[in-house]
Amino acid sequence: MRKCVENLATSKLTGGRRHPLRTRRKYEIDRYPNEALSGAQETVTRKVRGKRTKTALKTIDFVNLAVQGAKVKKSKIVKVLENPTNNDYRRRGVITRGAVLETEDGRCRVVSRPGQDGAVNAVPIIPVQ
Repeated sequence: MRKCVENLATSKLTGGRRHPLRTRRKYEIDRYPNEALSGAQETVTRKVRGKRTKTALKTIDFVNLAVQGAKVKKSKIVKVLENPTNNDYRRRGVITRGAVLETEDGRCRVVSRPGQDGAVNAVPIIPVQ
């Protein structure tokens, strides 16, 4: 879908004013990204399109670690080791999908989207030998 990007400040070649084809819609509004950090659990609920809500994490101190197939273990987050999304995220300790975390049970990779799901799910990283 095309957003309203016409340059309405300039005039037409004929000298007339430019008028927008339509106004902006509510669902086109941008929001600040919700960046989950390490700390005591704190969530935010926001309204989205279709009378639905999204629960996002502001801070989280535990991760749901999938071990041995279907078993899930709750493990404490020690720190964020790396984040391929953004180098600045690694320095600041932001948890996003694909981030590598150091937990009490070893290293793991985040497979959920904490800024949109409201949970941090991860799979352990098996060291290559």
